[in-house]
Amino acid sequence: MKDFLLIALFAFGGAVCAGALGALVLRLVRHRSVAVSLTVIAAVTVTAMLAGTLAVAQAMFLSRHDLGVVTLVVAMAAVVSLAVALLLGRWVVARSRELSLAARDFGDGGSFAAPPGLATAELAALSRELAATSEKLAVSRERERALETSRRELVAWISHDLRTPLAGLRAMSEALEDGMAEDPARYHRQIRTEVDRLNSMVGDLFELSRIHAGALALSPSRMSVYDLVGDALSGVHPLARERGVRLDGGAVDRVPVEVDGKEMTRVLANLLINAIRHTPADGTVAIAASVRAAGDAVVVSVTDGCGGIPAEELPRVFDTGWRGNQARTPPSGAPAAGAASVPAPPAGAGLGLAIVRGIVEAHAGRAAVRNVPGGCRFEVTLPLPA
Repeated sequence: MKDFLLIALFAFGGAVCAGALGALVLRLVRHRSVAVSLTVIAAVTVTAMLAGTLAVAQAMFLSRHDLGVVTLVVAMAAVVSLAVALLLGRWVVARSRELSLAARDFGDGGSFAAPPGLATAELAALSRELAATSEKLAVSRERERALETSRRELVAWISHDLRTPLAGLRAMSEALEDGMAEDPARYHRQIRTEVDRLNSMVGDLFELSRIHAGALALSPSRMSVYDLVGDALSGVHPLARERGVRLDGGAVDRVPVEVDGKEMTRVLANLLINAIRHTPADGTVAIAASVRAAGDAVVVSVTDGCGGIPAEELPRVFDTGWRGNQARTPPSGAPAAGAASVPAPPAGAGLGLAIVRGIVEAHAGRAAVRNVPGGCRFEVTLPLPA
């Protein structure tokens, strides 16, 4: 038993020396190809065996003949091990190079396609992660292109919407200055109306910029949806009366929610104003609120009589600057000197629904729209308080 312990001790000592030398070599070649590292590992394995054998022989536990036989066996094993390590290393390097080329194309703006053929589990997992990242980046690029298109449209529409009332204001002020206005009081009222409209447009732009920057500060408190709807209806009632549109708020449940009252009232007011403007005279705009069937959220809906939105336009309704083909700013010119007419008020700049979505999403909710017979229905889904 003692002899076996001595043999094990000598063999272990020799293997440790070979392993330490191999670890040093691996550290020196850690920045080289994986094929080199695999070759070093195979060489260390064979060298450790040989070192242990030589250590045992040095202690006279093996005869010269036995030492020669063992050395020859180890040498053959070393040749085979190094050959297999080189082949494995070349295969892994080739697969890594193919993966690098695929990732390079993916980084240049293309999509990632995993190289064909077998791969190690690690390389296969890396391919799957790169494919998933490629899909996410494709979605991000598409969203970025859509946002860029939306920004360009918004700049164009804002420029037009600002130019029109400014031209009207200039014409009316010149008519007043020259004393050519037949009804100065009416011009004064119209100037005030246009200034208020421009101020509202600038306020919408500021609100939208805060939403996009994530700087919208909310002060949520528990309140009833019934009260929110009542405040919004009272605010838009004069506009509805002027347009000859009936308001129906009889299907609103008294459901508690935890929201910022000011911001959520603005959401409902924007939806109601949008519905009133697109509903013909003698039409009806209905607002309703009830708990969703799942019992985890309340759904507030505003239904108008606009006739519906084209299906291809529905995904863009809440985009910044969207106003639809039928909601462009109507042409309006400045009045000639002494003319009795005044410019028609411009339509909105397509910011109201974008603000609606931003505020609702800031409350962890969701805004959606769908067509219904005779019009469309905007739905705001808000989570119920815990």
